[in-house]
Amino acid sequence: MENNVCCNCANTNVENYCAVCGQKKYRRIDSKYLVEELQYTFLHVNKGFLYTIKSIIKNPGKTAKDFLDGHRVNHYKPILLAFLLAGISSFISLKILDFEKIMMSSYSSPNPEASKQFMRDYSTFVSNYNSFLMMLFIPIVALFTKLVFNSKKHNYYEHVIMNTFGQSAYLLLMIFVFYPIFYFLKDDPGAIISLSFVSYLFVPLLMFWFYKNVYNEMSTGSIIVRILAIVGLGIVVFFVLILIIVVFMIAINGPQAFIQQR
Repeated sequence: MENNVCCNCANTNVENYCAVCGQKKYRRIDSKYLVEELQYTFLHVNKGFLYTIKSIIKNPGKTAKDFLDGHRVNHYKPILLAFLLAGISSFISLKILDFEKIMMSSYSSPNPEASKQFMRDYSTFVSNYNSFLMMLFIPIVALFTKLVFNSKKHNYYEHVIMNTFGQSAYLLLMIFVFYPIFYFLKDDPGAIISLSFVSYLFVPLLMFWFYKNVYNEMSTGSIIVRILAIVGLGIVVFFVLILIIVVFMIAINGPQAFIQQR
C-alpha cells in the first residue's frame, strides 16, 4: 500500500523525496532495496563513483569545471573520492608493490652516503605515503592556483575542490598506468626508482591538460606561464619543508643523525 505521508516529519508527500525534510519516500525493505543500497553505498554505479572516475579519465579539467559550474548531481563527492583513491594507491604501494622493501634494497649500497639511515627512512616514508602527502598539499596548491590564475571566477574554496579533481586525476594515472609497470619491474629497484622520477615529469603535462580545460578562455602561453609559476612555488615550499624536517631531526637526534658513522 502506497504511503503519501513522510514517516520522518509527517508532511504530505507525493514525490520520491519529502519537500520538507528530504527523506526518501517510504518503501518496504526487500531484496531490491538491499541491492540498491549496497550499490549506492559502495559504488553509486549509475552516477557517483564510477561515473566520476570515467569523467576524470576522459577529461579531468572539464569534469572539475562542470562540477564548479553546478553540474553535481551525477558526481561522487570530490574530497571523498580523492581520499578513497589515495587509500587505494597507498594499499598498492605498501601491500602489493612493497615500496618499503624496494627502498631498503636500493639504499643498501656499499656507498656509505647512500646507506644513511635518514635517507632510507625518508625515501621509504615518501614512497609509501606519497598519495596522502599530496592530499595534504591540496590546500597549499589551491592557494597557489588562486594567486597565479588571479581569477575572480573562483574563490579559494572552489580552488580546493578544483585541485582535488586534479589530484584524483594524478592518482588514477599512477594506479592504472605506472603501478602496473612498477609491478612488472618489482625485482629491479633501480628501474622502479628511475620510473618514479619519470612519473613526476608527467605532473606538469597533466596540469596543463587540466587547467587548459578549466580556464579554456585563456591562451596556451598564458596557461604554461602560470603552471611554471605554480611548479616554482611548489619547489620552494618543498625545500622549505625538507629544511624544517632536517632541523627537526637534528633537534631530536643531534647532529650525529647526519654524520656518517665510522
